[in-house]
Amino acid sequence: MQAYVLIQTDLGRVTDILRKVKEIATVTRADSVTGPYDIIALLEAPSVEEIGREVVESIQVIDGVTRTLTCPIGNLDQLH
Repeated sequence: MQAYVLIQTDLGRVTDILRKVKEIATVTRADSVTGPYDIIALLEAPSVEEIGREVVESIQVIDGVTRTLTCPIGNLDQLH
């Protein structure tokens, strides 16, 4: 299971938080972006529950993270 996690940070904290997010084992990629969120991370774990747990226990606890939005990736090919 994969999910994109959109991360909003305190002003001036993106670089430090991005470095910490990239150190998380389930994060396969993380980039800074412009817009309402500051970082987008791609997480991979066996289940959506484990991704949710990782977001709460590893990302939301980083000092300077103000909000997260988790977007599980759905495989449209499986819907047909």
